Amino acid sequence: LLVNPNMTTAMTDRMAAIARQVAPEHIEIVPLTADRGFAYIASRAEAQVAGALTCEMIAERAIGTDAAIVAAFGDPGLSGARELFDFPVVGMAEAALLTSAMLGERFSIVTFSPVMTRWYSDSVRDAGLGARFTGVRAPPVHSADVGSVREALRSDLVGLCNDAAEEDGADVVILGGAPLAGLAREIEDEVAAVVIDPVSAAVAQAIALLSVTTPAAFARRHAKPIAKQSHGLAPALSRRFAQEDTS
Repeated sequence: LLVNPNMTTAMTDRMAAIARQVAPEHIEIVPLTADRGFAYIASRAEAQVAGALTCEMIAERAIGTDAAIVAAFGDPGLSGARELFDFPVVGMAEAALLTSAMLGERFSIVTFSPVMTRWYSDSVRDAGLGARFTGVRAPPVHSADVGSVREALRSDLVGLCNDAAEEDGADVVILGGAPLAGLAREIEDEVAAVVIDPVSAAVAQAIALLSVTTPAAFARRHAKPIAKQSHGLAPALSRRFAQEDTS
């Protein structure tokens, strides 16, 4: 599952296309887009709402699923989804961070808006990689049209990536934010560092985890929530918390 807790279908379609380029032919990518919430998540408060939607969307398609990717930078709902589901759940931000740590000594995040910088820094802290982190760089002004930032801010983003490499000493630069999906491959020859696309990193990590785990191992974990009844939740999510129909 490629789960986008943003409501923007065009964003999901772009990420799904990238995922299919990375995944082997025998792996099916199933894209899902939130039907309520926010067109684009841009704060920690919005991410709290989106996290519940992430768990709900995964629950609705969990049976028969091998792995799920939280396709929003900042990984809304990642920790909770890992508790609930007996298969690998990979966050786009965490996958990019861990991949960067394997590719260089220090890494930076470049994004398209200053409003996400603190939230993205939190993601690094939560991943335990603060000592390797050189910071977040972003344009000074938030763009109202996030759908066009990939093209409209291309030269600015290349400049920020090179600033991160040359001034901050980053060996690896992560392009943070779903609207920038796919841009890393386009600009990698213009940047004096390794440039990471988080969608590609998440797909690669999910496939790797499938090769080293088994569903039975997930079912035996001690960190699973106890079975509990709920009220007012989506039926599939309610059954998941009650530990019903979870095969």
